[in-house]
Amino acid sequence: MKKIFLSSLMLLCMALVFTACEDDRDSNPTLVKPTGFKLNNPVNTLVDLAVSEGIPLAWSQPDFGGWPAACEYQLEVSPYADKWERTTDDAAADTTGATIADYAVLKAVYAACNGVMDAEDLNKALNRIFMWEEGNVPEKQTVYVRCRAITAGLDEPIYSNVVSLDVNPYYVDLSSEVSTEVEIWYLVGAGIGSADWNNDAAAVGSGGLVPMYPVFDTDGSVIPGEIQYVGYFTADMQFKLIKNPGSWDDQWGMGDGAYVKNDGGSGNLTVPGEGYYMIHLNTATDVLTIEPYEGAVGVYTMIGMPGDYQGWDTGANLMNGMSTSVENHDWYLKGVTYEATALKFAADNAWDVNWGAEGFPYGQGVQNGANIPIAAGTYDVYFNDILGTYNFVPVSVE
Repeated sequence: MKKIFLSSLMLLCMALVFTACEDDRDSNPTLVKPTGFKLNNPVNTLVDLAVSEGIPLAWSQPDFGGWPAACEYQLEVSPYADKWERTTDDAAADTTGATIADYAVLKAVYAACNGVMDAEDLNKALNRIFMWEEGNVPEKQTVYVRCRAITAGLDEPIYSNVVSLDVNPYYVDLSSEVSTEVEIWYLVGAGIGSADWNNDAAAVGSGGLVPMYPVFDTDGSVIPGEIQYVGYFTADMQFKLIKNPGSWDDQWGMGDGAYVKNDGGSGNLTVPGEGYYMIHLNTATDVLTIEPYEGAVGVYTMIGMPGDYQGWDTGANLMNGMSTSVENHDWYLKGVTYEATALKFAADNAWDVNWGAEGFPYGQGVQNGANIPIAAGTYDVYFNDILGTYNFVPVSVE
């Protein structure tokens, strides 16, 4: 009788467990793409950009159907309430001057549902859109703002409603400034980074997206519209180029034996044989080339970032490898905060191989080059040890 009672009790417990599991499955949320989210109206509706440090803004968390999805947010600004077609990046990349920008993406990236829109960055964005001449800046300008959210699992950004405010802008000379608005494309595919075909926004560097780098002139200035990448490829690697992390809309692939852009049905890019290849893309003329790379290549086990902020220690502040293909030549660090400082990149805990240059936030380091001047801020840092090129991408810690 005791055995029968115990058996019955075990069956009852198992039934309760299965029921609980079914209830858990039924209650698990499903990721749902929201149609939008709310950006609150700014408290200050008239801002003098010459004296203001920034405009506080707040927005709601997009509702993904109960799914606890983390987002990265950026603010976009335009002088037009309903024109969000061509960015200042697009205009800068077009060397013909035919592309006219109607909005700009501000550089700060936010992890929380609030942030301060930098007044100087906003003013520069307006100067880039309008191409104002000195003495010909309006006293007051209406600015329209929207927020975009990017999260892993969704192919496209989500956009908020549009709010407006009036600002008093001022002229700024951008002619001598090395623009931080370089149009960067990313490699994604089998053997690219540490996760095959992962194009999520969070996968840049640490996952399946490897960034390309600007091309520099002999004086160290960025050549508008030109970006490149060099790495080691195997004959069976298949990959594509995409413009926006989290989206497949803008991409380069293969079609009818040629490189094609913006064709979601295109085939994957490949190389004819194992070895080092240079990928070069002109974003202004839409010309892509992939050719063998003949330059000298070193293989390193570690890359450090020695500088005056840490006593020039080559074995400290090490970068992470992106684990690309058979050999790793791409490195990253995310969310690194600096006071104003100077640093270099150094290989294998020694000064035998090191890279430096005068450029910031982009540059092409050379052996025993100048110390890289770092402006105070928080950055995601990317480095390619074949080209010696680096990107310091500003991020917000709000």
